[in-house]
Amino acid sequence: MTQRVSTAQLTAILQDARARTRELVNGLDDAQLMGPKLGTVNPLRWEVAHVAHFYEFFILRQLYGHDSVLGPLADELYDSIAVAHDTRWDLPLLSMPETLGYMQNVLDKLCDHLARTSEDGLASEQDSFIFQFGAFHEDMHTEAFTWGRQTLAYPTPVFALAADVSAERRAGPWPGYVEVPGGSFQLGANPDAPFLFDNEKYAHTVVLAPFQIARAPVTNGEFAAFVEDGGYKEHRFWPADVWAEMQANGTAHPGYWVGDGAGWGLRQFDRVIALPDHAPVSHVTWHEANAYCKWAGLRLPTEAEWEVAALGEVDGAGRLAATKRRYPWGDTPPDPARANLDGRALGCIDVAALPDGDSAFGCRQMLGNVWEWTADTFAPFPGFKADAYKEYSEMLFGSTKVLRGGAWITRSRMMHGTYRNYFEPERWNVFSGFRTCKPQ
Repeated sequence: MTQRVSTAQLTAILQDARARTRELVNGLDDAQLMGPKLGTVNPLRWEVAHVAHFYEFFILRQLYGHDSVLGPLADELYDSIAVAHDTRWDLPLLSMPETLGYMQNVLDKLCDHLARTSEDGLASEQDSFIFQFGAFHEDMHTEAFTWGRQTLAYPTPVFALAADVSAERRAGPWPGYVEVPGGSFQLGANPDAPFLFDNEKYAHTVVLAPFQIARAPVTNGEFAAFVEDGGYKEHRFWPADVWAEMQANGTAHPGYWVGDGAGWGLRQFDRVIALPDHAPVSHVTWHEANAYCKWAGLRLPTEAEWEVAALGEVDGAGRLAATKRRYPWGDTPPDPARANLDGRALGCIDVAALPDGDSAFGCRQMLGNVWEWTADTFAPFPGFKADAYKEYSEMLFGSTKVLRGGAWITRSRMMHGTYRNYFEPERWNVFSGFRTCKPQ
């Protein structure tokens, strides 16, 4: 059951999500707003209108009987399920001024609905869920807009929330492993959580053996040792099909690394910086993470191990407790002292930063900084039932790998410890890294 949320808070979330969208399209010219036809990004001009269409379709039309602002054109152009990815560059899209007008029209109708439908200041349970889901959907797309800008080497975006994190970029490494006791654990979200996505439902018992998990994600410096030791040249670390593709493409290092013979650089948006040794390696595939683990004699954590290390607690006897936290540090929502989220850092920070965000076991940065690959294939929990947006999870079960924890660009309002992300194991342009476990 979704907790009822004030209409003022929902309105503020909608407006803030839209402000971030505008920040990510500001300053781009017409050519950049379309971009080249690639399989891992959308044309921005299409994608921002799709966000408005999502609100319009699932809230204004499906729930409240509004007519489409655009008429039949809306579904023909901006329905992400019906409109094939490769065709999105060739459609008669709205111009950018028309797109922004469409977005504002839909937003105005959403806010007007919230202003008219509450007598006690709280939205209904239905509205509390679907309006948050809509805003979180836009948040997911603003993360995609950001990795799109990175993929296409567009300028670094300008965010109102950006802050000086120079000290966090000098925090250094955080090596070592922590011991996590085995026992029973409730994997997934409890029904009384304030907000849940369908793939988190519901907590169910899993039994784990004791394990050791890294205190921090693998860093660029640690991953560089794998690269320099020839890890990309050893076929035994890679599946045969992945190895064949790597040979065909000449892949020898992570996608945004730049070698100049004197050391590694890292392309961030439209500029190259010196590789930050103690920041987590990012933009790596599941296969790259797994290959590193094989080289190092380590392994990826299972999804259950990751969640135990992030949210589990110990009892007075040092055993795995029956309780769990909503966030690694407790039940207080994320803030900048605990997690690198919301785009405030405009990139990753060192893995030793933000000790206030440690889990009960001493794992750092399990929320924010970089998404973390787990060993598991994305699958439904027992009793899974899709929510209103049926394509959100069901279409990706069995074909993607689970990532946990959020990245520096992920919005804190949608992030919690049981949140499950998922991408194809070959996907690398998202903000993906990993931490390791010792062999059992």
